[in-house]
Amino acid sequence: MPGPHLQVTRVLEKHHMTQPNPALAGLYIHVPFCRRKCPYCDFFSETDLALISEWLRALGREMALYRDFAPVFDSLYLGGGTPSLLEPAELEVLLTALWQNFTLSPQGEITLEANPDDLTLEKLRAYQGLGINRLSLGVQSFSDGELAFLGRRHDAAQNLRALMWARETGFAHLSLDLIYGLPGQTFKEWEENLATALRFGPEHLSCYQLTVSPGTPLDRWQAEGRLTPFAEETERNFFLFTSQFLEDHGYLHYEVSNFARNLEYRSRHNLKYWNHTPYLGLGPGAHSFRGNRRWWNKADVKEYCRVLRTGGVPLAGEETLTPEQLHLEALFLGLRTKEGVPLEAVPRGSRRDELLREAIMAGWLTLGGDRLVPTREGLVVADRLALILAE
Repeated sequence: MPGPHLQVTRVLEKHHMTQPNPALAGLYIHVPFCRRKCPYCDFFSETDLALISEWLRALGREMALYRDFAPVFDSLYLGGGTPSLLEPAELEVLLTALWQNFTLSPQGEITLEANPDDLTLEKLRAYQGLGINRLSLGVQSFSDGELAFLGRRHDAAQNLRALMWARETGFAHLSLDLIYGLPGQTFKEWEENLATALRFGPEHLSCYQLTVSPGTPLDRWQAEGRLTPFAEETERNFFLFTSQFLEDHGYLHYEVSNFARNLEYRSRHNLKYWNHTPYLGLGPGAHSFRGNRRWWNKADVKEYCRVLRTGGVPLAGEETLTPEQLHLEALFLGLRTKEGVPLEAVPRGSRRDELLREAIMAGWLTLGGDRLVPTREGLVVADRLALILAE
């Protein structure tokens, strides 16, 4: 049985089978802990907070295995789970181990996801001192009723207080997560949510439509008839309204669910996922990508810790993408962004020109030079559009 460093070296060597994207790599750390699971969430999380210390030690061991992944990273994303559950001292342990194993560009984007009810002025000042320069707040709504339905631990007043404190402590790059499409929600209620968010001038907004994922409580409620999802036309209208409202207020709708005050404030880290830039994911359930390969960790905190404690690598699986698969992924991902895709990204099938004409005539795409760019209507049907063009 090869040792862990040899196992990782072999994995990384495989990832040079195609030329990696020359852009600087991204680093993702999955902080898997939550006090409780929200009924709509299908991300991996763990509610046993007593495992945090052991997880930190295991994470340090995993970092050491991948220190040769990339010479420099220019984004670090601490996601979850709920990273703001960590005490500043625990976060300092994590970041110290990270700096010992990796190099981050001096101009690097360092994001921490936070729940509003976890934040205090002292915590926010500590984040600043630790180098966190981008705060992603999971506010989700400014309505107490909607927050209760979503199973959030905070209320609207805590949202407002967290935003005021974030600005007071000097965070100049705020990103807010909001959810729309809740049962019975009206356009007026959603507009009030957006307007409240804009009072704080966030540099970035992620607006997600409520999705019923398999295996979640929402999925069970729907099966029991306790939850009726929006009709497709209503979903479309909410999406178009959100896009128009935020663009009217000066935001760039640069990806299906994401808006930035200008190009500078786009999520540098998330852009890597959409354009096949290499990224390394560490922690239970985290995914990584480089060249033509993707691999992912075991989604189990205890097993993740056990494997690393006994000298192993906590891989759950990996895949090698063919040139055709990479090409198709690039089409799907590109059509979800306002950068679009080069014309050559559309497969040269016998119906290519006909399909492109139909998509342009339907108002889903525009052709500028040799680049296909989705319109607002095109972003509504981005995944369907990619399937159509891939015929």
